[in-house]
Amino acid sequence: MTAAAAVQLVLYLGVLLALAKPLGIYMARAYEGRPMILGPVLGPVERFLYRIAGVKADDEMDWKRYALAMLLFNFVGFLLLYALQRLQGGLPLNPARLPSVGPDLSFNTAISFVTNTNWQSYSGEQTMSDLTQMLGLAVQNFLSAASGMAVLVALVRGFARRSASTVGNFWADTVRGTLYVLLPLSFILALALVSQGVAQTFSASKRVALVEPVTVTSPKLDAAGAQVKDAQGNPVTETVTVTGQTLALGPAASQIAIKQLGTNGGGFFNVNSAHPFENPTPLSGFLELVAILLIPGALCLTFGEMVRDRRQGWAILAAMAVILAAFAAVDVASEQRGNPLLAKLGADQRPSATQGGGNMEGKEVRFGPVASALWATATTAASNGSVNAMHDSFTPLGGLAPMALMQIGEVVFGGVGSGLYGMLAFVIVAVFIAGLMVGRTPEYLGKKIGSFEMKMASLVILVPPATVLLGTALAVATAAGRGGTLNPGAHGFSEILYAFSSAGNNNGSAFAGLSANTPFYDFTLGLAMFFGRFWTKIPILAIAGSLAAKKMTPAGAGTLATHTPLFVGLLVGTVILVAALTFLPALALGPIVEHLQMLAMAR
Repeated sequence: MTAAAAVQLVLYLGVLLALAKPLGIYMARAYEGRPMILGPVLGPVERFLYRIAGVKADDEMDWKRYALAMLLFNFVGFLLLYALQRLQGGLPLNPARLPSVGPDLSFNTAISFVTNTNWQSYSGEQTMSDLTQMLGLAVQNFLSAASGMAVLVALVRGFARRSASTVGNFWADTVRGTLYVLLPLSFILALALVSQGVAQTFSASKRVALVEPVTVTSPKLDAAGAQVKDAQGNPVTETVTVTGQTLALGPAASQIAIKQLGTNGGGFFNVNSAHPFENPTPLSGFLELVAILLIPGALCLTFGEMVRDRRQGWAILAAMAVILAAFAAVDVASEQRGNPLLAKLGADQRPSATQGGGNMEGKEVRFGPVASALWATATTAASNGSVNAMHDSFTPLGGLAPMALMQIGEVVFGGVGSGLYGMLAFVIVAVFIAGLMVGRTPEYLGKKIGSFEMKMASLVILVPPATVLLGTALAVATAAGRGGTLNPGAHGFSEILYAFSSAGNNNGSAFAGLSANTPFYDFTLGLAMFFGRFWTKIPILAIAGSLAAKKMTPAGAGTLATHTPLFVGLLVGTVILVAALTFLPALALGPIVEHLQMLAMAR
């Protein structure tokens, strides 16, 4: 890693940590119903929403009732988004007159956005109308994020409360997360993005002239639009001079703001944040990059504030930052080093000449290897999935870093809410291991960690890897799964492994070499997204209910301090060890062997 790249990484982490503290304290106030700066303005709106929905904000729920409300809320959201896509062709705000979306893709996309995954097996500007983008996808960007934050807050209350039978009210927590956190931040970021040139309009696509006409060879079509063939049945081609280009437009800025802040990641346009209408300037790129990890990082400090020990939040945030920095360094160094095979392209080319710019394949030239690699690690550390480069074109080790970050379990910052509650499951395991080593009953924040909490934490940690490995095994064992890969050998396996790692951990990014819009992948990836999201939420709420019912145990001389560098190291080691034991064999079949093959060919 060069000095300039190190400065970029340090600057990014510095800005992120500086913003995390005030936002974390603000969110704690919002969820606890304490006075805050936006209270006088948004308080009447909150009470109006409760009144029209028939919700009593002070009607506390036990964990089972909380889980049932969460499942019902997301199921209704799934049905509405599915119906909106299927009826899109006959609905308004469809300036491009796009047809309705097919049943397989509608199923996959509905699950994708309801689970906060935002996996996209389609080109946004060519598939979804403005109405579907706004009323369906953007709305779910808010609600799926707020749902994850609500589950986290219920878990935090489990740690903070004593001998309680309830963990809060799901409807109130979801409203507060949306109204006081996601909407104001999205409004501010959307305005900033519009100022940088991000599209925000209801205008139809525009036809513009090219600066330089381009001559291409394309299939010849008849008057009906069918391909013309010669007497032998071969396609007939013709040389065409292209003088113009159709530019897709739409209300992009508003969706991009929440896609980043809510760790959703679904792009308005097909190439996501590499598109100049989504990410036109260096400032817009930096703002979007900060937005990806802002709320997940701040929620660590919200946790510390709500359990009345800010040191605990800083300790977890430190563990996340250490892992992120390590993987970012690996990714940036790999992409800056480039591909050694390029040095063999010609005898007159020196390695420094071919590799000095790093690996530019798949990169948007405005960003280059460093900014692209930093974005790749941030977006896969969070369950965001937005991209400003093609991960499929990264070097083998450069592609391994974002893949491994997802396989860790999306707990290195992770999704809004889901990242921290996943990390707290690892905290429970780390505390349990420490207790076994010293022969004491494990406890965290004064709560004894028993067998029930360990079983539920184990489910949270093991369900996503199970969906990833089982889905990958099914895909490589069937013709329908292998048929989606465009590359043979190790890289083709990496494409499949990356897809299920992304779906099972609710990330949404992809190696582009996989053709995923098929009935097989639409269905299997949809199931992976479902299990990866909801089969972790329910055990987390069960832990919340169990902990809330327990009494607080005073700290003693032998109590493990969970805010020290020693515990941060233990937590980091636990996360890395579990991920390595689970995924190292699979990674050895994909990016690791591909890296070794590349080095062997470069000799």
